Amino acid sequence: MRGGFGGRWEGFEHGFGGGGRERFFDNGHLRLVILQLIADKPSYGYEIMKAIEERLSGGYAPSPGVVYPTLTLLEEEGFATVAAADGNKKLYAATEQGKEYLKANAVMLKAIFGRMEQAGKVFGRGRSPQIQRAIMNLKFALKMRVERGNLNADQVTKIAEAMDAAARAIDEA
Repeated sequence: MRGGFGGRWEGFEHGFGGGGRERFFDNGHLRLVILQLIADKPSYGYEIMKAIEERLSGGYAPSPGVVYPTLTLLEEEGFATVAAADGNKKLYAATEQGKEYLKANAVMLKAIFGRMEQAGKVFGRGRSPQIQRAIMNLKFALKMRVERGNLNADQVTKIAEAMDAAARAIDEA
């Protein structure tokens, strides 16, 4: 098992903000996960993305470009149905045929959700979505200020003091 940025972990490829598009689920696994989620609770696409992201402690969230076509595929296969629609928003639910398909794949589902739970624990170690967002905000603010240029000695001192104060506060938390 390798931690950190990028790499392969227990059947999952991952990267934290790495920019590369890597597969997180093996072929067909995301389809099963989505079907299980809508069998547990009818959901909108956005809710499905958030549910997966939460289970993985912010380490991965499927894109709309993956979730919505998967929902359409499940619907075409007869495994999912649109339970309600509000404009473009569709509430998806599993059909009886979909629930039977889940039962037939129960062993695989248990393994997938087990790996997701393990990955969520790894991703969650110091990598909460709130902390990741705050790190990105700090990096962006610093980059933007430095790129504007014309920093005098007083401004450099103030920026360094602010970052040192943040480091002390984090250490004391």
